[in-house]
Amino acid sequence: MNPMLETTITVNGTRVTRRVEPRTHLVDFLREELGLTGSHTACEHGVCGACTVRVDGEIVRGCLTLAVQANGRAVDTIEGLSDSGEIRDLQAAFHERNALQCGFCTPGVLMTAQELLRTRPAATRDEIRDFMSGNLCRCTGYQSILDAIEAVLIARRQARPA
Repeated sequence: MNPMLETTITVNGTRVTRRVEPRTHLVDFLREELGLTGSHTACEHGVCGACTVRVDGEIVRGCLTLAVQANGRAVDTIEGLSDSGEIRDLQAAFHERNALQCGFCTPGVLMTAQELLRTRPAATRDEIRDFMSGNLCRCTGYQSILDAIEAVLIARRQARPA
């Protein structure tokens, strides 16, 4: 029998406390305990990026992170970024450029793209491609994803005061 551990995590600005098995992955905790199903499980090896979430401001693979490792920390999911409006321009660019098709990878791609936009505002197209290489997409062929991210980078640069 596995012991249950009390875990308190601030998820999308709301503090939640649950008793979880120590082996529960963060993505499973978010999906099963909190009903936040935007982050997906696919490879369960940290390779595909579908489970990407943000912990204390940094993106992580939710399938490689245990829920108990997030105890006392802040977790942001795709639902939180979307609801807050933080990625509104990115979502619009994805829609305009048909950068999403089946949608399975899209939440992880958007989470990673927002990290790129936040940390590398002067990124080149090659740097975008490299940064996004950890997110797999079977539908789009990636060009539309790169186009959307590049368009938002350019628009955000132009919107910044000189």
